[in-house]
Amino acid sequence: MGHFGFSYIGLLFLLMLFIPNLLWTKFQPEGYSSTGEDKLLSLLEKVGQAGVTGIALLFSDFNLRPWSPWSFWLVFAFLMMILYELWWIRYFTGNRSLSVFYSSYWGVPVAGATLPVLAFFLLGIYGKVIWMLLAVALLGIGHIGIHLQHRKALNL
Repeated sequence: MGHFGFSYIGLLFLLMLFIPNLLWTKFQPEGYSSTGEDKLLSLLEKVGQAGVTGIALLFSDFNLRPWSPWSFWLVFAFLMMILYELWWIRYFTGNRSLSVFYSSYWGVPVAGATLPVLAFFLLGIYGKVIWMLLAVALLGIGHIGIHLQHRKALNL
């Protein structure tokens, strides 16, 4: 179920998530708009975001433990976050277009939405925190769903 306590790993993952997103607010792709997004998907995304953020910080189960085969879940989660950072580097150093923003990366569709969702899901498995898995499921349905709708509207 999870043990309450500060998670420095959760904080690291959140910093890896939030810093490029804060930069993105200054460098949004031309033509980007969030108007007209599905209200249910938007609600699920917001509830999931709040849940993932709080849970990532408030459960010490995500912190490092002695190495075991279970540690591979954390390694895979961290690899997803590294791919996410590389996706952002590609976005910021490229033409910052909508097609790049909603693009796939290393075969992962709508990578800007999918990679962090995968990372936090794997982090939830590593920490054995069901609340993280539930919050990530809500976030994933909302966030990935919205990105897929935008991508479809652009005929990409």
